[in-house]
Amino acid sequence: MFRQSEHIWVDADACPKVIKEILFRAADRTGVLLTLVANQPLEVPRSRNIASIQVPSGFDVADNYIVQKADPGDLVITADIPLAAEVIEKGCQALNPRGERYTENNIRQRLNMRDFMDSLRSSGVEAGGGPAAFSQSDRQAFANQLDRLLAK
Repeated sequence: MFRQSEHIWVDADACPKVIKEILFRAADRTGVLLTLVANQPLEVPRSRNIASIQVPSGFDVADNYIVQKADPGDLVITADIPLAAEVIEKGCQALNPRGERYTENNIRQRLNMRDFMDSLRSSGVEAGGGPAAFSQSDRQAFANQLDRLLAK
């Protein structure tokens, strides 16, 4: 449950721009702290509630930073299922940019499916063409779920 002192962390390297804009508006509207973490420089609006952290390039550097810094009750925005699993285990909430909330009840299934698809790809089996293009309904689903989480 959010209180003003809690935080939204964003795995920002692959986060769609439109989702970042929704988050910027939410941070200013609610006063919640918002930190975007990426391995490249990010432009963020000037706001006392919004910050960006640039971490060194490397495998899972941004993810590890978020896991280290996030506190129980914080919200993490990520499409990275292993990162979502780690922060949920730590007592955080996790939401992907398409508005799907990761929970203790569904994260194991997501990890198992991800691992299964990885093993298919590594054995040479065509395992689909990746996620569908980001849509207006994805944007709306994210905004709605974010509003629900911030209202708690």
